[in-house]
Amino acid sequence: MIIQKIKAKLNHFIDSQQFNPTLSGVLVNPFYLARDGLSCAIKDFAPELSGKILDVGCGTMPYRSLFNSVNEYVGLEISRDGFLGEKNGKYYYDGKQFPFEDNVFDGILCNQVLEHVFNPDEFLQEMKRVIRPGGKILLTIPFVWDEHEQPYDYARYSTFGLKALLEKQGLKWVRHQKIRPDISTVFQLLNAYLYKITEKAHYRVKLILYATIMSSVSLVGLLLAKLLPPNPDLFLDHIVLVEKT
Repeated sequence: MIIQKIKAKLNHFIDSQQFNPTLSGVLVNPFYLARDGLSCAIKDFAPELSGKILDVGCGTMPYRSLFNSVNEYVGLEISRDGFLGEKNGKYYYDGKQFPFEDNVFDGILCNQVLEHVFNPDEFLQEMKRVIRPGGKILLTIPFVWDEHEQPYDYARYSTFGLKALLEKQGLKWVRHQKIRPDISTVFQLLNAYLYKITEKAHYRVKLILYATIMSSVSLVGLLLAKLLPPNPDLFLDHIVLVEKT
């Protein structure tokens, strides 16, 4: 019974440290540098969105608590089987259109989704369609990252390619930030490599690796990021705010 309680508490702690990690999360999250960077950036940009918000590719809605000015928060998931509509409290996108009327949302969050979309022009047009004039869209998109969620990983965007893509859809570029534009990007990639080559290891072995080797990699990355100059051309993710004019 005691062992089960300890295991339950450990699992709860691990789950709590996946998307909005505290510093102690470095012991259990091999993607600490990436997730901490994303969480801090989204928290900084969150006040830009208010009213009725759509979370596109919402998953478990891990960043919902960061949006304090929102009075309605709606989740939209990408359907791989073509289902369109509402199911189990979530709405689903069939790859062609969002299941909403025009101009019904005040803002949109789209976190780490655009790289998984094979038809980005149509996808962005759907976001533009369902948001009201003057509404804002907050996107995060990987720049330097390994292939993931295969085979649904289609693209990486430079700042210039991303800006051109968004402005082509008539979306006004308002604010942009590069996440982890420093040596910590290299250390996160090292941890991503270690994670992939040990992915099939026993659960306990992985926890030991996370708490020792990978946590040390993350901490060294954080330290060196403070000591060494930044490199704005090498970074993990974009976060960008655009507006429907």
